[in-house]
Amino acid sequence: MTPSQPAVLRRGDRGPAVADVRDRLVLSLDLPADAVQAASGRSDAAFDDRVEMAVKCFQQRRGLLVDGVVGPVTYAVLDGSRWSLGDRVLRYVPQSFLEGDDVGQLQDRLVQLGFRPGKVDGILGPETLAAVHAFQAAVGLVPDGTVGPETIRAFSRLGRSVTGGSANALREREQLRRSGHSLAGRVIVLDPGHGGADPGAVEGSLTEADLAMDLASRVDTRLRAHGVRVVTTRTRHTDAGTDEDRAAFANSCGADLVLSLHCDSQRNGPAHGVATFFYGAADHGGWSATGERLADLLLREVVARTGLTDCRVHPRTWPLLRRTRMPAVRLDFGYLTHPLDAALLADPHTLDRIAEGVVVAVQRLYLGDADTTRTGMLRVDDLRRHLAEVRAAAGS
Repeated sequence: MTPSQPAVLRRGDRGPAVADVRDRLVLSLDLPADAVQAASGRSDAAFDDRVEMAVKCFQQRRGLLVDGVVGPVTYAVLDGSRWSLGDRVLRYVPQSFLEGDDVGQLQDRLVQLGFRPGKVDGILGPETLAAVHAFQAAVGLVPDGTVGPETIRAFSRLGRSVTGGSANALREREQLRRSGHSLAGRVIVLDPGHGGADPGAVEGSLTEADLAMDLASRVDTRLRAHGVRVVTTRTRHTDAGTDEDRAAFANSCGADLVLSLHCDSQRNGPAHGVATFFYGAADHGGWSATGERLADLLLREVVARTGLTDCRVHPRTWPLLRRTRMPAVRLDFGYLTHPLDAALLADPHTLDRIAEGVVVAVQRLYLGDADTTRTGMLRVDDLRRHLAEVRAAAGS
């Protein structure tokens, strides 16, 4: 469980909470120890330029939003970064899951040994607890789910059982292969960004929340035509809550995939184009191979159909990507602050082309190695015929 951090901290703030943040930045090696030693007492500790730069460095390394502000997400990851496996006893706490780098290391170790803790996300949830129980029973320990000295010693005596690459990636690829090629019967959660009282980016008559909802509706219609059960996190008039709320909702649906839809904005500089994001945390082995594959397919299909600039695929640890038990990908489909992007997004035909790219990318994900289609060539109306051709080729 992460200690509560009641306030958002930024440059100019002072007090004991700032001192705690500085201490954690020293432990993470993002802030020199002399910066703390030379600073004033804890009651008057300052969030100065050096601390802001250290926060940005930490956020950049950990795949967080780089804004130099210590909000709840940054604080949770910063607090968890001070632990390594064995530093503390790990226990499952219902409704208030323990988080930290040590939990991520535990999950990675379990995966290497052939157990299934779920996503390597640094969160000690039910799946990780079940994997700990299974490991303890396999090595002759009392399966109490507590990771203390005896369990740590048992880990140290064993080597990895999966070789030839990432154990998690191998498992994800095999699970995807066994699930079959067809989209019919799958559950996909569409998450239009923002909503309710939060419009997101606004530029002239264009509003991010409305554009995301419009695109989600177009994707929804096309996916349903291929037998997909689509669940949307919000309507045009409701708010889906925080990213944590949206992730919990997706988990409750038992979804196969989550697609989060956003636009972007940048007042400083001529930023433009489309980018995709998937869950990746190299610090403790957390990496969604399926998410990365889908993010790459999404980006290439959308760029090929719209002419939007390719801003590449990026690993991130944002809550929606991290806390979903299934692969989740975020698509940022253009900058409202860029005239050319805004003009494209104001055209309904562009949203149709993006929606087509999204659906084709999802189908190509499930085709796997059987997919030999050139990017941008396959159309939604061709999917059933293409799937039949793939099946026929596999049976011949």
